[in-house]
Amino acid sequence: MAAGREIKKKIGSVQNTQKVTSAMQMVAASKMRRTQDRMIAARPYAIHIRDVIGHLANSNPEYEHKYMGVREVKNIGYIVVSTDKGQCGGLNANLFRAMIKDMTRWKEKEVGSALALIGNKAASFFRSVGGNVVAAISDIGENPGVDDLIGGIRVMLDKFEAGDIDRLDVVSNEFVNSMTQTPKIFQLLPLNPITDQNLQHRWDYIYEPDARDLINGLVQRYIESEVYEAVIENTACEQSARMIAMKNATDNAEQMIEDLTLLYNNARQASITQEIAEIVGGAAALS
Repeated sequence: MAAGREIKKKIGSVQNTQKVTSAMQMVAASKMRRTQDRMIAARPYAIHIRDVIGHLANSNPEYEHKYMGVREVKNIGYIVVSTDKGQCGGLNANLFRAMIKDMTRWKEKEVGSALALIGNKAASFFRSVGGNVVAAISDIGENPGVDDLIGGIRVMLDKFEAGDIDRLDVVSNEFVNSMTQTPKIFQLLPLNPITDQNLQHRWDYIYEPDARDLINGLVQRYIESEVYEAVIENTACEQSARMIAMKNATDNAEQMIEDLTLLYNNARQASITQEIAEIVGGAAALS
């Protein structure tokens, strides 16, 4: 019954793993609800400031901000939002795959790239594959604030202002629902005009006290809002993906336990049958 003992030991090991993955699933589900609440709370502000910036990009302002001018793209910058931890399925892998595809498309046009990375997984990935990494933010936690992100953002903004990059994109995961998260790449700079056909008329504002101060402040808040929302949404995606991954692991462990139990019972039955045969054979030899 040595084989049976090994199978039983394996069943115990899988059961212990199942307990861990089940606990992680429940923890992720709890965190997912909290991160979804933060994501939903941040959206109205982001949507409204996005609309104002879109109107502003369509208008003829008294002062044109340096982030408004469209220029030929010779170098592109990416702010890449990933997770700090793993065990969340293919969330990061799908994001990096979409980004590499986009970078390859620009590279074919002889456009260089610079990267600002948010999250440990992005840093680990580009450390292995290479890339022009100019800033990295790690260990942002599950409830980051704008102050935790502003350093990496500032590096890319300085490069845009200096002309080292001509376009700045944000790469993150979009939360569709608790079962679906998709990679998203959107342009942060230069500022995009509003695309709604019903609202695509020219907007002119009266600025008080000064157009320069108001527009500078508004654009800065817009950039902070877009990056913050991307990070918060990516955190919600992380917890949802981890919940699903741990559920799948728990279900797989249950199936493995069933298979091993059947194998153990077959081995035990074979052992008992062999012992009975030996006893009958011994009794027959003595008679």
